[in-house]
Formats: sequence, C-alpha cells, structure tokens
Amino acid sequence: MRMPFFALRGASDSDGRATGLLAGHITTSDDGTTRRSLSRMSAMSTPVSFRLRSSAARVATAAIVTLTLAACGGGKAENAPAAAARDSSVVVLGAEDVAVAREAEIGTTIQLSGALRPKDVAVLRAQVAGTVTDLRVDNGARVQAGQRLLSIRAAGVVSQAAGAKASVAAAEANLAVARKQLEAAQALAAAGAMSVIERQSAEASFQAAQAQLAAARAQATSAEEVAGHTSVVAPFAGVVSNRRRQNGEPVAMNDELLTVVDSRVLELPGQIGVADAGRVRPGQRVQFTLDAFAGETFDGRVARMDPVADAGTRQVGVYVELRNPAGRIVGGQFARGRIDLGASRSVVVPITAVVDAAADGTGGSVFVIVDGKLVRRQVVVGSRDDAAGVIAIRSGVAAGEQVLRTPTGTLREGAPARVLPADGGAASTPATAPAAAPASAPTPKDSASASKE
Repeated sequence: MRMPFFALRGASDSDGRATGLLAGHITTSDDGTTRRSLSRMSAMSTPVSFRLRSSAARVATAAIVTLTLAACGGGKAENAPAAAARDSSVVVLGAEDVAVAREAEIGTTIQLSGALRPKDVAVLRAQVAGTVTDLRVDNGARVQAGQRLLSIRAAGVVSQAAGAKASVAAAEANLAVARKQLEAAQALAAAGAMSVIERQSAEASFQAAQAQLAAARAQATSAEEVAGHTSVVAPFAGVVSNRRRQNGEPVAMNDELLTVVDSRVLELPGQIGVADAGRVRPGQRVQFTLDAFAGETFDGRVARMDPVADAGTRQVGVYVELRNPAGRIVGGQFARGRIDLGASRSVVVPITAVVDAAADGTGGSVFVIVDGKLVRRQVVVGSRDDAAGVIAIRSGVAAGEQVLRTPTGTLREGAPARVLPADGGAASTPATAPAAAPASAPTPKDSASASKE
C-alpha cells in the first residue's frame, strides 16, 4: 500500500498557488516492511493545491523534508563504498591494495638470470682466399688443441711463400760474395795496393748484401705465415659447432668457417648495483637453477667482476661460472643464479610498492597512508627477496605503517584516502568527510511569494 504523508511546494504562481510539488510517500509491502520515498509532481498533474501561509510554515515544512530524507534511509548508515564512489576526491582502496610494513628476516641475496654460454668460444674464419678442402669434422665432433680441421687450397699464396724462400737463398749467396770481396779489399789495403775509397766501397757492398738478406728473410716469414693459414686447426680442446662450409666451396678473406666451443665451463654474465659490489668477491659460491632441470640446483662460483661501474646505469658487471665436465648442460639454456650474502632483520614492504627506483638500486619512493591521506616518501632500500616478493627498507618507512602495494602514476600526494576492510564494511582509514552542500537559494519568484504572504 502506498500513501502520501506530506507535500512541499517547489514554486508558486502570483496567487501563491503551488506549481511544483515535492511529495513524500510511504509504501507498505505485503510482508509488513515500509519504504519512504520522494517524488516531484506538478500542479497540472495532481489535484493537490495549497498555500503556505507563513514563513514559520515554510521552516516547519523544510524540517519535515529533512526528517523525511533521513527516514528514507531506513535508519541505516549509507554504504561506505557507494559514498566514496560519489566523492571523486577520495581514493578508495581495497584491503588487497594496501600492505603493512613489518619487520622480518630477509636473506640478502643477489639474483642473476640469463642464458648460459660456454666460457671459451672461437669462431674460425678464413684468413686466405681459396677453396675448402680436406674438411675432417662436423657439428658435434670433439677436437683436441692443434688438431687440423680443414684446409684451404690457395695456390697463389703457396707460390708466394716459395718465391720468398728462394729470395732468401739468393740473398745469402750475394752476401757470401760480398764477404769475400771485403776480405780481399782489406788485405790489399793493408799491403798498400788498394786505395781507401775502393776498400770503403767493398765494405758498403757487404753491408748492402746483409740488408738484402734480412729483408728477404722477413718477406719469407710473412709469406710462410700466410701460407700456414691454409691449414685451419683447433685453438683449444672442445666441440665443433655451427659448421658453415662444405668441401669444395670457395671462401674469401674473413668468411666464417666453423665454431669451436668448450662447454666444460659455462658462464653467466650479469649486473649488480654498486651498493652490493663491495660484498661480492671472486670465488664466492653461487647456486644455479635451470628451467630444463626442475628441482635441481647446481653450484658455481663468482669468476670475476668489472673494476669500474657503468657511468649511465651505475651497475657493475659480474661473471659467474658453472662447471659442466660431463657436458650435461647445453650452452644457451636459461639459468638463474643466486649469490647468498647472509640474512638480517629489517622492515620489509612488497617490491612493487617502491616506485621511481634510483639507477643504482638503492633508493625510490613509496606511498604511505597517514591520517587518511596519501603521503609520498623517499626511501633507502636494501636487499630484496624475489622469491618472497619483499624488499628491505633501510629508512623512510616504519613497521606498522600502511603502504600501497602497487602505486599508479595517477595518484596525487595529499589526496584523501580510505581503506575498505575485506568484508566491505566501514573504512578503516576514513578521509575527512566532505562539507555538507549548502541549501539551495530560493528563486526570485519564491522570495516574492514569501514577501507577499
């Protein structure tokens, strides 16, 4: 059943007759529950017509409306999420959006990840132009240091080496003649049968023959070295990988022939912050996990570190090694290495809470909820535990404070915020309630009607 319990004039004509009506209704359902509501009516659509005779009546009617609006709520508090949604200046957060900073034991570890690569890799290229011959190995073949892998037929290079060797022999013969001539000239000069100029000429001829021999030998050495490049040998013991040529194929200078890798030691390069560089040293133990070997761990060590940090990123290069004597692990597999530096007790927050991280990995900022408002704080971070998803805060946040788990770029410092509990009840961190909206001023016609009445 629906019945009106009051009507309020919204506007009036010159006679004071209501032209816009605000009506209140009480609706009773079959189960006995009641619901109060407001509706707007016009004088044309309703027979209700009345006049308010005094200002006191107006005030009383306004009071009735106020009580009615409160009654329409059924005596229940307004739903907090709905109220917050209407106030666009308030940042409404769920319980899952906020984390409480806490003290915990956090392991100081450095995480490295990437593809493992053989420590020793040699790409063999053609150093002379010619034709590939006598190719003796294929992909996957094991080779020893100095083992001949293939030959390059280069007749011109071999001929040049032979010609250089012949030039050495001719220079040696000329030097022998010049030596005898010098000895004879010296004997004649001593007996007074040769002038000084003739003796000096003999000495100059001997010295020229010596220089010619030295030049011929240098040319022969160079030619022999080039001729030696027609035979390609393994630089170290390993396995042939990526053979690019076949017997009979022509090659030019610097063409790639094949690759030899030594996978008995694998290497993982990485970068660490300058703050951690002082705690990492060569020989330190490293634990590896590989996606291809789920559930297994492998032990390695820190092999070496770069002596200078990168000027742009403030990162220091570090190289860790993993021994692979049986060749069980194939180069190129993705691995994760962890350098354990011990554990300490610190204030920790989620890793995602830190934004605008510094280039050296030691700083950043977090959003903290203080007195119902968002406050952005600069922090100094410490070690991080990627497995637990937390990072240590050395300064800037105290244990027990609320921080945003994943801040976004649209957040504004100082904005009011409220955190809704998981059950959706009242906010645990209420923002300052917005001021009540001022009452609407009466229209000129209403004012005139009031004065008239």
